[in-house]
Amino acid sequence: MTLIDTHQHLWDPGQFPYSWCAGIPELNRPFRLADYQAAARDTGITRTVFVECDVDEPHMLAEARHVQTLAAANPLIAGIVAACRPEHADFPVQLEQLLALPQVRGVRRVLHVVPDAVSQELRFVENVRRLAPHHLTFDLCVLARQLPLALRLVRQCPDVRFVLDHCGLSGLTPEGLPAWKTGIAQLAAHPNVACKVSGLVTVAGHGWTPATLRPWIDVVVAQFGFDRLLWGGDWPVCTLAADLQSWVNATRKLFAGCSPAEQEKLFRKNAETLYRI
Repeated sequence: MTLIDTHQHLWDPGQFPYSWCAGIPELNRPFRLADYQAAARDTGITRTVFVECDVDEPHMLAEARHVQTLAAANPLIAGIVAACRPEHADFPVQLEQLLALPQVRGVRRVLHVVPDAVSQELRFVENVRRLAPHHLTFDLCVLARQLPLALRLVRQCPDVRFVLDHCGLSGLTPEGLPAWKTGIAQLAAHPNVACKVSGLVTVAGHGWTPATLRPWIDVVVAQFGFDRLLWGGDWPVCTLAADLQSWVNATRKLFAGCSPAEQEKLFRKNAETLYRI
């Protein structure tokens, strides 16, 4: 069964600065489209959604425009989730600039790198609401402890489609499971929230197995159901713990007992609907 990778990154520190990479030598180098294509060979991935890479703020629009150029030349990239700053007064201008790019399907502001108060400000909320008329999604990139903050934002923006990145995980410890499970249940109660099955191997770290991931997978399946789950590779961040092929193989094993229709929704159909692919 073919896949749409809803969480693909590409970056080149020689082209745009990514300050967060400076302290991670394994990631502080170029990861270009040709590199991704090599990593994805024989995985069954046929299309992708590029997700912004937390590029340094002055270069947000330039990153999106660069990826739009890549997408125009290569149909592998079927959508773009671009960087944005809803906390800023000029967000309407940011939005107009992004809407000029044909492949933009959503936006993201990484929230675990800023004070918690940022996403709770009235301006932030009002600007996120601006996405709804344009059918753009908002990716929620938060730590497990920040799930209540994400919930408050979702409640204030009922007409916006949200996508929870990486299952909202920041650790895979038995001690953290109950609180995370509660947060996931509260978010999933809102029908405008979907969840990406992505990033789990990075959170798990070296030595993970499909069995390591099973308790957390079972929770998101039970809470979101197969109509609101999407699969994402999170390449190249995933390479901190596994290559892309290993994560694809693990995913196929974890969902092997599900029906073909359920697998099709997770691997492809939901992405086509949500990101208008």
